[in-house]
Amino acid sequence: MFKELGDHTTEILAVEDILPWWIQRIPFSHQGWISLKTLPLRNWILQQLVKLSVAEVISEDIIGFVDSDVAFVRPFDYQNFIQAGQVRLYRESNSIPGAWKTHRRWYEAAAKLLDCPPVHYPAPNFIGDLVTWKRHNVLKLKQYLEFRFSKSWIETLASTLHWSEYILYGLFVEHILEEQAGHYYDEFYPGLQYFSTKPMSEQEIRSFLADIQPQHITVMISAKAGIPVQKYEKLLREIY
Repeated sequence: MFKELGDHTTEILAVEDILPWWIQRIPFSHQGWISLKTLPLRNWILQQLVKLSVAEVISEDIIGFVDSDVAFVRPFDYQNFIQAGQVRLYRESNSIPGAWKTHRRWYEAAAKLLDCPPVHYPAPNFIGDLVTWKRHNVLKLKQYLEFRFSKSWIETLASTLHWSEYILYGLFVEHILEEQAGHYYDEFYPGLQYFSTKPMSEQEIRSFLADIQPQHITVMISAKAGIPVQKYEKLLREIY
């Protein structure tokens, strides 16, 4: 589906291109993946393993993750995410309450994997739909996990039922690498976001988009809202 997007500046890689041989798709199913070394993998876990695996197949210093329901509505340059030689890391302090059970499991898993102190709540948030990492830090994270557990990092994480790649990386930077990470923290999110699962009418979409600020470069309308992209694509192009 994406091959036609490839050109001299864009390389398209399939998931199978970067995963180890022992992880395979379940034939005739979109529900998960077969692992010959761990329990079967849910798509959610597989997606996170892919993000971490990217560091081994690219040579660029900065890795950027952009969710598929994000649209750029203004010109963007990664240089805007570099200050004094350091790369932006999204970190919103005191934003995750302890009552959020799913997030709490992710923080507990990351603390256990990294052998770092338990997180105090409200915890910092490292999760977003436009996130930048440093490639060398990802490689250091993998080496750290392999030294700690005496097996491949991907086996360790594939055997962990609940975890978040963004929280794992964020806590690794904060508690293990610290000043050596080469990151600066940024609490501002440079986009307009709609997280609700409730569909919007065209007028509601217009009202939502009216809140876009001059500093916003993206708009995210969650795919979980079930709104066809065609319904608001023209409105986004008008902003651009």
